[in-house]
Amino acid sequence: MSHPSTEPPEGHWNYENITPDLIQAERINQVLFKGTTAFQDVQIVDAACFGRSLVLDGKTQSTEVDEFVYHETLVHPSLLAHPAPTQVLIAGGGEGATAREVLAHSSVKRCVMVDIDSEVVSLCRRYLPNHHRGAFEDQRLELHHRDALAFLQETPDRFDVAIIDVPDPLEGGPAHALFTQEFYLLLRDRLKPDGLMVAQSGPTGPAFYQQCFSAVTKTVGSVFPKVSYCEAFIPSFASTWGFVIGSLGPDPASLSAQQVDALIAERVKAPLRFYDGITHLGIFSVPKFLRQAVAAETRVITESAPLFVV
Repeated sequence: MSHPSTEPPEGHWNYENITPDLIQAERINQVLFKGTTAFQDVQIVDAACFGRSLVLDGKTQSTEVDEFVYHETLVHPSLLAHPAPTQVLIAGGGEGATAREVLAHSSVKRCVMVDIDSEVVSLCRRYLPNHHRGAFEDQRLELHHRDALAFLQETPDRFDVAIIDVPDPLEGGPAHALFTQEFYLLLRDRLKPDGLMVAQSGPTGPAFYQQCFSAVTKTVGSVFPKVSYCEAFIPSFASTWGFVIGSLGPDPASLSAQQVDALIAERVKAPLRFYDGITHLGIFSVPKFLRQAVAAETRVITESAPLFVV
């Protein structure tokens, strides 16, 4: 009887710590970039399973093979729930894929993208063309390289939809302040009537949701009169992934499959690979354990009581 080898496989492999007790490994064909910016460690790799991938501080942010699942789920439910979004804010989104999905909406006249790390954006423009697909050349995109919190404190502008597409709130990382109650209060004041915000909110699998998701949901719900959440399985993340929506008016979860399909046909001028009416019903039908966890959550993330995830 043969036994599996305990030796590491041949070739160059990337081992990512999903948690201290779980590692995901993928064979790397080529390291396109490896270095450190003023804000974070950066790798862009071409990998055997997931294609070209952006890795920040050792955490996979998106991959060529399944980024569309993440970005379509992040963007479209909130934009379609709004009656006519024209002004959209993106905090983060360095790969340009979030902007790509926003700019697919015919009603959008201005998309303001605020990403603190200009070097990461430049690297993504160069090495991840299948992520942004020319979004950076769209005249409706307005790009700022600064802290999103400072930008919101100073801008007089108001937005229909705000999309928070930043890394998880790692201690010492560039994004932890964008998960706090103080930030969401500021964001709420920068939305127009009936405005919505959505934040990527970490893993939602049974072993992972306590890292971030339930506390982010509780925090958003402490600021916005309506809160809803959904999840989608992202293979490269080794888990389902959560998205929390705070709204001053419309509720994306209330849209029917027929309404979603009709709105996509009317407004979205690029083909979607993941999101449609049937998928909409699925992503908002989160499992019982997750609904119970959100209902039981007591933590609110503040500047004085931050949440740091592994």
